[in-house]
Amino acid sequence: MTNHKTGTREEWLAARLELLKAEKELTRRGDELVQRRQELPWVRIDKEYRFDTNEGKAALADLFRGRSQLLIYHFMFGPEYTAGCPACSAIADGFNGFAVHLANHDVTLSAVSRAPLAKLQGYKRRMGWTFPWASSLASDFNYDFNASYTKEQQREEGIEYNYQHEEPLGEIPSRSTPDGPTTFAAMTGTDLATYTRERPGMSAFALEEGIVYHTYSAYARGLDGLWGMYQWLDRAPRGRNETGAWFRRHDEYNSGRPKSRATHCCYNDRY
Repeated sequence: MTNHKTGTREEWLAARLELLKAEKELTRRGDELVQRRQELPWVRIDKEYRFDTNEGKAALADLFRGRSQLLIYHFMFGPEYTAGCPACSAIADGFNGFAVHLANHDVTLSAVSRAPLAKLQGYKRRMGWTFPWASSLASDFNYDFNASYTKEQQREEGIEYNYQHEEPLGEIPSRSTPDGPTTFAAMTGTDLATYTRERPGMSAFALEEGIVYHTYSAYARGLDGLWGMYQWLDRAPRGRNETGAWFRRHDEYNSGRPKSRATHCCYNDRY
């Protein structure tokens, strides 16, 4: 017998109609935020960034692939990683399906990481992904867009992530009970300090008359809407229902056996 509140169909419908009012208000508020996002001032990019891609060396303008808009997902895959971040991988699992639709609407979707191109290509084959993925190892791109940090920043200066300052971490203490970051660090073949020198995010760019403009970036819970599985879980009877790092890369689950519940992306606990 369930411990959850139960009721008649009439009671459910009355409660559902009340909830619908709130959902519609949230939708309208979301539309307003989309408009404000599009009204942000554009910032011209004059710095030259170089990327390694499947097609060879590329500039930022080349990543547009002939389109006027570019969406970049800052995928956590540092040079020392042996595999991509499981949280970023869960987000990227949705890219294949809608990248083709974006491409036919004048928008290119691409991932960018600091790992060497060969590592990205190998992991991409393993995951069965087809979206573009560029290596920014030879440029300051990730650092300039607050998706990667140096050891000095991490240990001495502190970092700027999600538009706020984080104090230096110093030495990372060992933890007897793995949480999201420590679990995911192990899953990428790194220690916690190395793992957290990369951070998740997305950035948007426009290309007009040969000039690239930065238009928007989001981090942490600002990426929440990109998690396809979480949009579905938010509508499931028990919601996200998490207390620890539960998900795995899509090729690492046991044969249908449920995992322990857990917290999702290590940086999504605050906006």
